[in-house]
Amino acid sequence: MRIGLIGSYGSPAQMVRLAQEAEQHGWDGFFTWDGISLDEPGFDAAPTWDPFGILAAAAVVTERITLGAMVFAPPRHRPWELAQRALTVDHLSGGRLVLPVGVGVPVDRAFTSVHGQPSVLRDRAELLDDVLGWLERSWSGEEFSYEGTHLSTGPFRFPRPPVNGRIPVWPVAVWDSARPPLRSLNRALRWDGIVPQVRGETPDDAEARPEHVAELVTWAASRRDPARGPWEVVIQGRLSPDDGEAREQLAAAADAGATWWVESWWDPETTTAEHLLTLARRRLPRL
Repeated sequence: MRIGLIGSYGSPAQMVRLAQEAEQHGWDGFFTWDGISLDEPGFDAAPTWDPFGILAAAAVVTERITLGAMVFAPPRHRPWELAQRALTVDHLSGGRLVLPVGVGVPVDRAFTSVHGQPSVLRDRAELLDDVLGWLERSWSGEEFSYEGTHLSTGPFRFPRPPVNGRIPVWPVAVWDSARPPLRSLNRALRWDGIVPQVRGETPDDAEARPEHVAELVTWAASRRDPARGPWEVVIQGRLSPDDGEAREQLAAAADAGATWWVESWWDPETTTAEHLLTLARRRLPRL
């Protein structure tokens, strides 16, 4: 079980320091997030930063820790620019970048305030598949063209592939044992991991608990080709300040099949850069 921390709030300099502190104190991953202008009370007053700028700086001042964002929103990125930014951070970090990805939050004004941006969930999901397909082709090192559902380009070539040949992709997918949403689940099965959510009214409600993870892992075991390599199961939550209770949380998640626990603090009224720094300096409970 690996443990990561999301830098949800703070200045760019504070985020880079948070990544350094997380690595020095034994964390396995540092994640930023990908938003532009959120039309949501509380969140609309918090500054947002370019995730690749934060991760590039973090890559230079760290050596071991996994880097990513929870989560990237490819449907509102130009894929050729996304490919270049991801490749840059991948090489700066020596191959430590991962790409948790989703359709993007519908309250981001980068969707709602820009003419022509996809607003319907199905369109954003189809565009997500297009952008991921485009990214994968760009990692070949060969010249390619692309024809997708919403995306069509002529020749491109990125002559240097990622450090490890590809960058791991972890799509977000909703788990519902009664009504499995196969499109998002099948997308995750095709890639390198999954960030599972459940149906809920708030971000906290949507966090997958161990019983959900166990159901999901059992469901996926007979459907994913093991020859595709490791498959990460990445859950979000908040560890208890009590070491014994935190160890029990991690053990329950690991027993259910999760491979990553990511500390996820989003309340804009209580989550400060100082609070996150205190978390980063915590002596982590290990199984």
